[in-house]
Amino acid sequence: MALSKRQLFQKRRMRVRSKLRKVNAGRVRLSVHRSNKNISVQLIDDVQGVTLASASSLEKDLGVVGKNNVEAAAKVGAAIAERAKKAGVEEAYFDRGGFLFHGKVKALADAAREGGLKI
Repeated sequence: MALSKRQLFQKRRMRVRSKLRKVNAGRVRLSVHRSNKNISVQLIDDVQGVTLASASSLEKDLGVVGKNNVEAAAKVGAAIAERAKKAGVEEAYFDRGGFLFHGKVKALADAAREGGLKI
C-alpha cells in the first residue's frame, strides 16, 4: 500500500534530522515549522532538552500576524537571529524538517544569516 502524504513528510523529516544530528553533535538546532497560515522557528539545545529562543509569525510585535509569505518568513528569521544573540548563540545547524529548502524556508534562513547567526 502506498504511503500517505503525511507519512512521507514524517519519513523525510526523520531522515533529515538524523543525518544532521550525526554531523552536528553538540551544536544548537534551528528548527523550522511551516503551516498553511504561519511559520515558526525555535533554537533548541538537544543536549539539555530546552528551547533557547523562538519566533513566530503569530507574534503581534513582528506585524505579520496571519500572514505566511516570504516577507513574513524574513521578519521571523531576523527576529530569531536577534534573540539568538541575546541567548548567547552564535552558530546553529539548520533543521528544515520535512520542508524543502525553497521559498519561505530559504527566506527565513537567509534573514537569520544576515542577522548574524551562522547556519
